[in-house]
Amino acid sequence: MNSPRVIDNRTTRRLFLQRQGLSFPPQKKLSDQGLLELIEHLGFVQVDSIQTVERAHHMILFARNQTYRRRQLSRLIEEDAALFEHWTHDASIIPSRFYPYWKRRFAQEEERLRERWRRWRGNGFEDELDSVLQHVRDNGRVLARELGNDDAENPKTNGGWWDWHPSKTALEYHWRCGQLAVAARDGFQKVYDLAERILPAYHLAPVPSDADTVDWACRAALERLGVATSGEIAAFWGLVTPEEAKAWCLAQRGQALEEVLVESAPGDKGGGRSRAAYAFADSDHGHDSWADLPEPPKRLRILSPFDPLIRDRKRTERLFGFHYRIEVFVPAAKRKYGYYVFPLLEGDKLIGRLDMKHERDGGILRVKGLWLEPKQRLSAARQGRLEAELERQRRFTGADRVVFEKGWMKDVD
Repeated sequence: MNSPRVIDNRTTRRLFLQRQGLSFPPQKKLSDQGLLELIEHLGFVQVDSIQTVERAHHMILFARNQTYRRRQLSRLIEEDAALFEHWTHDASIIPSRFYPYWKRRFAQEEERLRERWRRWRGNGFEDELDSVLQHVRDNGRVLARELGNDDAENPKTNGGWWDWHPSKTALEYHWRCGQLAVAARDGFQKVYDLAERILPAYHLAPVPSDADTVDWACRAALERLGVATSGEIAAFWGLVTPEEAKAWCLAQRGQALEEVLVESAPGDKGGGRSRAAYAFADSDHGHDSWADLPEPPKRLRILSPFDPLIRDRKRTERLFGFHYRIEVFVPAAKRKYGYYVFPLLEGDKLIGRLDMKHERDGGILRVKGLWLEPKQRLSAARQGRLEAELERQRRFTGADRVVFEKGWMKDVD
């Protein structure tokens, strides 16, 4: 039996960057169709409400094409129904043609959530289910704040999910179970409607079998990861269990898949060790297509903390030798970097992190801190690339100017 092929770290990084749409200069004019193709290429774009600079989904797309504009995403969702919102590993915007593969998840959510949320909300939750769905059926699109629960017993609140009023809980339940879909956003509030009205063709499509769903989810995940373990494949969409992904990999091994060894980055705790993984064996997806992997441009890009390149933190550390976490929930006195710090991508390396904030009242994009990785230096050329990227971010956010705080260049402990 032949020994597994060893894939060097540089090749794996460049393959992943290429699959994540980060291997090409991001200046080409982006049409609505081009944006849809980009999101299909990525698989999904995570949605998050924090907008220290700009919301995550907009930053993810802007990092890949600087001609991207927010209204393009709105048109694809609200006018064309080419995208829908639901869960992958987290709330995400997903191409609508993938919608049928979420139907198994809808059924699973219905079974899981009804019992779980009954314990959480009590009988009031289930009492609302039928009436809320009927309200949407009769009246059309609705925001949670437009429904009832203004009485003293069930007041509306502005808290998190733990503080939802019963009508909001019912709306979220029906959304997660597929009866409702997100038609639009008002600010960052979901506008709900019947899925059959928003996505008629995809909603009425046949439900793929469990086997077909597992096969699609695993293949589509590996296409977007390039090389991956079965656990990474399972985690990509959140549609299959680790056991299902492992069984799929074993069944495809020696046929569609080849078992390989992936070399870790020098900065990883494993320091250059190899890890078993899977890659496609055919020439369209496999090693024959890797010889011409593009060299990513030297320009510097600011990434969202929720960028799909770094979503899997352990994978990020293995491939790039870059340890990253969001410190939003870390007490201020215990933060190493800052509340919401942005990774910096230069070429095929993650070279540091930036603490910045868009101060909308003053029209300022404020740079509060820069931490470069060990052995990285702020040369004149690199500072020029940083300033060019900050200028792009300034224009995108609508800030009037970039301001560097005193002492913004930080030392790494």
